[in-house]
Amino acid sequence: MRITIRITYLLAVIISVLILFIGHKVVTRDLILFQDESHDVTRANVLSILGRVSPEDDLFPGMGETIIFEAEVRQGELKGEVIIAEQFIGNFLQQPTKEVSQGDSVLLVNFDNQWFFNGHVRTNMLLILSIMFALCVLFFGGIKGFNTIISLVLTCGAVFAVFIPSILQGHNIYIMAFLVCIYTTIMTLVIVVGYNKKTLAAITGCISGILISGLIALIMDRALFLTGIVDEHSRYLASLPLDVPINLKAIIFAGIIIGAMGAILDVAMSIASSLWELNEKARDINFKTLIRSGLNIGRDIMGSMANTLILAYIGSSLSVVLILSVYSNSLIELFNMEMIVVEILQALAGSFGILFAIPLTVFFCATFYLKKTRSGH
Repeated sequence: MRITIRITYLLAVIISVLILFIGHKVVTRDLILFQDESHDVTRANVLSILGRVSPEDDLFPGMGETIIFEAEVRQGELKGEVIIAEQFIGNFLQQPTKEVSQGDSVLLVNFDNQWFFNGHVRTNMLLILSIMFALCVLFFGGIKGFNTIISLVLTCGAVFAVFIPSILQGHNIYIMAFLVCIYTTIMTLVIVVGYNKKTLAAITGCISGILISGLIALIMDRALFLTGIVDEHSRYLASLPLDVPINLKAIIFAGIIIGAMGAILDVAMSIASSLWELNEKARDINFKTLIRSGLNIGRDIMGSMANTLILAYIGSSLSVVLILSVYSNSLIELFNMEMIVVEILQALAGSFGILFAIPLTVFFCATFYLKKTRSGH
């Protein structure tokens, strides 16, 4: 039995990786981006500060100064070479910029054979934090924690290695968003939980909830007369020199269902797991009782998960909401802005997905779990 479970797990991982690899190859075929040779970005370590230069233009007094420093390149063809770079410190910035100092790890950008400071390297600390998170997951979760890490890596791969390149390549965003959600749902549950009736019920319930969220997003897209121009990032996407222009309304749709998928997946798995244990402990339970118990469990889950989803969206856009609140003339104007409308739509569509995923998952659980009882096995 244990050998069968391990073989199933290995097959699930291998198939998931293979699907991800093939998907990446398909969507990135003939995709050429970020090949502009007019500039280059590299990582370097600051060796010493050579001096500071203040602007001598009387028309712009107090505009800051330029720090000239020496740095050793740590990557690429120039690895090991020492170059001269500049960092501009502008006094007009409300938040002071951290000045480079000896030993700092920085990013440098090359414009016309001149290197300029492009920010401190932050990925090192993020990598350390990620490793600490992985170790904590392994410590508390054991083999389940390891499976969780594998599924998390594959989920990120599905988004960054398949979905995003597919958008830039001009593929249908609506279809690709659904495919990524279906892949992520099936892959995550099969790898983390295993292949059984509990997983099947959770997968079916989760995909049903995602479909509900997507349907509401499509309906409200027309009802709210959305343009897709949410902020300056949307305008930048619209101006990208791509063969197929990016459908900004489809981006909103994808953000809604991908953002809601995690919460819906959590709800579906919680209900499926709870009802599985109930069915295993109460062998004589009938269809109606299992349905009633599942709905009672779902009601308890519903409130907290809906709040979680809405608070996540509010937290991610808090700065924007504050700015718009300050500069808007009325609440009606504020809540009529497309940026705010889209945030509210994301929260409500995701919450609808959670709401409908609960009874649907309960129904699928009762159907799958009690099938052996009705069949007489």
